[in-house]
Amino acid sequence: MLTGIHVAFIGGDARQLEVIKKCIQLHASVTLIGYDNLESSFSGATKKPLTPDVLKDADALILPIVGTDDEGYVESIFCSQPLHLAEEHAASLKKDCVVYTGMAKPYLRSLLARQRISLVELLDRDDIAIYNSIPTVEGALMMAIQNTDITIHGSQVIVLGLGRTGMSLARALHGLGARVRVGARRPDHLARVYEMGLTPFHISELKERVADVDIIFNTIPHLVITAEVIAQMRQTALIIDLASKPGGTDFQFAERCGIKALLAPGLPGIVAPKTAGQIIANTVTRLIAEQSGNREE
Repeated sequence: MLTGIHVAFIGGDARQLEVIKKCIQLHASVTLIGYDNLESSFSGATKKPLTPDVLKDADALILPIVGTDDEGYVESIFCSQPLHLAEEHAASLKKDCVVYTGMAKPYLRSLLARQRISLVELLDRDDIAIYNSIPTVEGALMMAIQNTDITIHGSQVIVLGLGRTGMSLARALHGLGARVRVGARRPDHLARVYEMGLTPFHISELKERVADVDIIFNTIPHLVITAEVIAQMRQTALIIDLASKPGGTDFQFAERCGIKALLAPGLPGIVAPKTAGQIIANTVTRLIAEQSGNREE
């Protein structure tokens, strides 16, 4: 239960609605900032403008998946006015307040560090990332089906990276009958690919591996699908880049070669916002409860 705990929300998208519901169900006191245009009302939540005074009693502050942009603006699909998180807002937070977001840009990290406010980046957590890989994989498969004229079964597929998303994706593609090759750097990842019954190769060999590829799925947030690699691909090939912006593909060169390359970060919030929101809600409320328990001790 979150009885007696004040949780403030600034901005967000449909995923945040699930977190708000969960906090209310657990009897937290909830303040919504940047939800002026939200049609549905939450019994037990109060809408307020973004002012330092509103934040001074917050025990937890929950921001969207991307906390702020490089200038401190917070995205909200439920508000027509810009939301700017500034020094005065951070200074008003209690020193034991914890700020939760998916990932923080340097602006937010620096802002909170100056005030010695704790920051939790949820997407760094294994549990969130593994749960999120489920809607990410479903969205990636949907994109592959929509943008090709072949079946996934029997197709020549490359997955780049064997992180939490890469592993789930490679397993799903294999289960659908694709001929899956996985490019990775770490020896333990290459060993795991082999153990999974797939074909491993070192990422440095990518240029030599793409001549017959139908679809490449990239999960590595660095430029790996370079012009040199793209030049070896068939024009009918498809690139689906799942890495965070700006992705790991030379999109301009791909377009020049007539190869379709799609950047698709944040798929959980696009293809399954309710599920993605529930994943965040379950983890955040548990962390807030733990935070409260530690404070009482």
